[in-house]
Amino acid sequence: MTAHTVEVPEDNAVFGQTTSAFASFGYSAAVRAHGLLFIAGTIGRRADGTIPDTIEEQTEIALRKIEEILRLENLDTSALVDVTSYHVDIRRQLPGFIEAKKRLVRAPYPTWTIIGVSGLASPGLLVEIRATAAYPDAPR
Repeated sequence: MTAHTVEVPEDNAVFGQTTSAFASFGYSAAVRAHGLLFIAGTIGRRADGTIPDTIEEQTEIALRKIEEILRLENLDTSALVDVTSYHVDIRRQLPGFIEAKKRLVRAPYPTWTIIGVSGLASPGLLVEIRATAAYPDAPR
């Protein structure tokens, strides 16, 4: 199997200083294999490393990071085929998440699984989103 690791440049404006997490925690932002792009869970941490208080802003930042990874691979959100989001305090936070998602995610829609969790990697994080995209040249 040939796999290609997507590298997010250290000076990337969308990720900012958060690119250090890839090396610190030992994972890749995304990996291309078998015509698919597997995007690691992204969180709503600002480029300066701070965490917004609102689910709307965290959702927007996480989705913008996914868009940036797709852009680095010459893709856009129409390439998304499967998304899973993990939510802290899901009953309270879901309406704000849905509003932010509606502003940023357009048809054709990927499959999407929404899961409630008791916590994420850092206090204050409310959502983490992982995704899989398909390359247009991949065999069907």
